[in-house]
Formats: sequence, C-alpha cells, structure tokens
Amino acid sequence: MADGLLDTALGAGVSPEDVQAISDAIDIEELKTLILDLANIYSPSTGEAEASAFVHDWMEREGFRPLSVGAVPHRQNVIGSYGGNGPGKNLLFTAHLDTESEPADPVILAKTRRPESVKNREWRECWLEDGKFYGYAVANDRGPMSCMLMAAKALRKAGYDLAGRMYLTACPGECGPEPIEEHGGIDHMGKEIGAHYMFHHGGVAPDFAIAAEGTDFGVTWLGCGSAMFRIRLYGQSIFRPLLNAPRATADHPSSIYHLGPVIEALHAWSLEYEAGNVYRARGGTSIPKATISCVQAGSPHSGGTEIAALYVCCDLTPKQKAAQVLHELEAVMRSLPGIEFEVEPVNVSHGYEADDAEVAPLVAGVDAAVQSVLGQPVEIAKPVYSSMWRDHNVFNMHRVPAITFGPVRWRPSPEDFFKCTLMYALTALSICGRAEGDVHRRAGKTVYGDNPFG
Repeated sequence: MADGLLDTALGAGVSPEDVQAISDAIDIEELKTLILDLANIYSPSTGEAEASAFVHDWMEREGFRPLSVGAVPHRQNVIGSYGGNGPGKNLLFTAHLDTESEPADPVILAKTRRPESVKNREWRECWLEDGKFYGYAVANDRGPMSCMLMAAKALRKAGYDLAGRMYLTACPGECGPEPIEEHGGIDHMGKEIGAHYMFHHGGVAPDFAIAAEGTDFGVTWLGCGSAMFRIRLYGQSIFRPLLNAPRATADHPSSIYHLGPVIEALHAWSLEYEAGNVYRARGGTSIPKATISCVQAGSPHSGGTEIAALYVCCDLTPKQKAAQVLHELEAVMRSLPGIEFEVEPVNVSHGYEADDAEVAPLVAGVDAAVQSVLGQPVEIAKPVYSSMWRDHNVFNMHRVPAITFGPVRWRPSPEDFFKCTLMYALTALSICGRAEGDVHRRAGKTVYGDNPFG
C-alpha cells in the first residue's frame, strides 16, 4: 500500500504477541464445522429464514446479543455486537445469507436451466474434499460469514476487550432478485430488504464497514451497481391465413421478426459500453458489462404478438447514472429504421465508492492484518471484485467508508478461512481499539514479527 496508509497502520497497536494470542484462540476444527453447518442450509434469495435463525442462535449462545430485524418475518437481518466498552471507532462486518441458486419456480426453471445443470451438487450441498471446500454457499457467502463470527469469538476468548463496537451482521437479499413486473412486491425485494434495511433499522452506527466476501485477500472500496432496461418492440399481429409474408424480415409486421437486427445492434453497443466506461480509481478498477438477459415475445397459445421485449442488464460504475444508459439505448434503437420501440428502466441500483482519505484508516488496519498474517502488504483486489454489487455499496451510499475484503474466492481451503478469521480479528482490534483496563493493552508503535504461517 501507499506509504501514507502504511504509516497509519504502524500506529495500530497490534503486536506479534497479539497475533499469536488471537491465532491460538481460533479453533480451526470449530471453524470448519461452523462453515459446513451454515453453508449446508439451503438459503436461496427469498428463502433465508433457516439460515437467519441459525446465525441468531449461534450469536445468542456465544453472547453477542443478537437482534433480528426485517421487513417480513421470513427474511430477517441478524445483528450482533462485541465490545463498545470505551471511546473507540465502530467497525461493522456484514455478510449475506442468500446464495445464488437455481430458480425456485418450476416454470422459470424449465425455461432457463438444462436438467443436468439443475442436478449440480454444488447448488444445495457443501463439503470438504482434498483440502478444498466445494459448494456455492461456502464461497458466497457463508464461509466469510463464519470467519467474521469466529473472529469475534477469538477476540473474546483471548481476552481482548474492544473500546469501539464490532458489529456482526448477516443479511438476506444481496444476490437478488429485484421486483420486476409480475415478479414484483416485497417478496422479490433484494437489497432494500437486506443490508439497506438493516442499516436504517438494525440499531447500528458504524464508523467503518467491511463486506465479508471472497476477494483473494485483496481490498477494494468501490463497487458497481446495475440497471435493467426493458426494450419493447411494437408490431402487428395478423391472422395467419391473411398474412402476405415479405421476403425481408425487416418488412415483417410481427415484432418478433425484428429481434435479429436489434440483438446485433445491442451487442455491438455493449462492446463499446464496456470499453468506454472502465473506471480506474485508487481503490480498484470497475469494468461494467452489458448483456441481453431475457427475451419475451408472444405466447404459444396465440397466433401472433404485437409486442416483443428484450431485457438489457448493465453494470454501473460509481461514476455512472442510469440516465446515461437510457439515452444510449434509445440512440441505438433510433438508428434502426422502421422499428417502433420504447425503452424503460425496470430496476436501478447505482454503484458507489468510499472517499480515499476517509477510508484510509480502515484500509491501513487491513494492511496491518495482512502483513501480520501473510508477510506482505495488502493488494488492490482484482477488477472482478470491484465490478459487481456487494453490500459495501450500501454503506458507501450512506457516507460510511466501506470496503470488501475476504479470503480466496474459488475453492478456498480451511487454512484460507483460518487466515481470514485472524485478519478480521486483527482489523477489528486495530480499528476499535482496546478498552481501558484491557489486559492486553499496550503502548507504543506496532512491531511486526515473522509471519506466523511461515
């Protein structure tokens, strides 16, 4: 990291003895068990109730004073805390309860997934094999969630009393879906019912926040939002025996026959969109993508349709607004002769980034933790991790400096999660500080010892 950030880290007051004491307090077997127990709860978006209850019960048993808060009973955010026994900064960790999953609706499932894809074991099951974790829920996001929980337990077990509060939050709805058309209403809400709702109604007041997600131990403090646009094409529905079919599809009265040139034009635009909107910042690089995610046209029960619709999903960097994309899509459609159309956004979530100066103390704390555990400075995360939505966006939206940081994302090992747990605990100790009377209280600057992991 930059020298200015490192200077802040050197005042964090975390010693080699602290690293060893907290490391000794992490039971890797307990960590593995927690990861597998939590990850093997099937928890798709809108179906997080069992996982939410599990986290609440775990926090209650461990003495972290949990509170469940939600807009609906079956989609509760869980908020626990540790420390808060003196003047100090409050650090909030958040991880999400839902995992990407195959569609629950059997009609949608049959229209969007091959049968062999649905049978993929990793949708619903997680396991440890040959030193690696398998199963989508481990990496996204209940492995990192387990790390933040065990980090708080390790601090308490090792006898560290935090001055500021360490918030532990588990939220539904990060993966989606979003209310669109017939799939509308509160049952299909994602971000607003999860971390966003928790921020407003969960009794938290953080100075900093960390979205606990896999980043391959890199850090970024920016993230993309996304917008979904519906492009409707209008044509005529003509009784088939009366139809005089033209040779050129462009002259066909049905809107379905116009989909070909529209798709070609949108694909060409999407390549320009990605190349022209890359955002490079100190906290990472966002590369926004745009794709056609859905096509809807007519019904097999009718002889034709007047309306065909394409749905275009676009990432939005922290410097973009949905209006920019709307204007660009309208320009693409106007360039196609003879097509009647309408473009409308059906879902919008903007991207955000933390102010570099305001987030610096948090990044420095993470840098100190990474140096202590890995023996090297923290690196900026790969662009993929700053080109998607993660819930640090919620906090940066509300002017709480936030990052996303966590373990190896693909095929993580127990050792990866052990190291992440230790890093989370060291970061919390650095940011929250020690309460008066803490038996581990030290004066002076940090002196970094050898990497305890060799």
